Amino acid sequence: MDAYILIGNANTRKTSVVRSLTGCFNRSVRDIQLQSGKRPQRFYARVGTLQLTRTSVEEFVQEVNRARCEAVVFCLSPTAHKTDLEEYPDAQAYVSALRERGWRIKGVAVLGQDGGGVRATNLRQYTQAPTAPVNVTARDVRAQFGWV
Repeated sequence: MDAYILIGNANTRKTSVVRSLTGCFNRSVRDIQLQSGKRPQRFYARVGTLQLTRTSVEEFVQEVNRARCEAVVFCLSPTAHKTDLEEYPDAQAYVSALRERGWRIKGVAVLGQDGGGVRATNLRQYTQAPTAPVNVTARDVRAQFGWV
């Protein structure tokens, strides 16, 4: 599974950027054209951080598998859920668990200052995302991810 991840604390506009990129309100399958592809790729788009929506790694993997897509775009909080640190860990733990399951991290956009310790070859930080116009951040993230 190809994964595109937005990471940020509260009020860094993760939800708004995912909605702008995909047109998805909550959870949906979308066709997204990649710059390198001849045909659109089927994406599962999910708004809301996995920690805040109380979605474990295993639950998320099953959810994505049911969608029968080639790629996924979703959000993570840099820190674990306040009341359940083990079931809903920090961004680094989610990314590590997904990599262990064979997922390829194609892009990570950190909105704001805190990336939760995640390391990836295609990681970019958008420190102005909390105050910049959403369409500007979405445009830059789209370019980073290689989406048309």
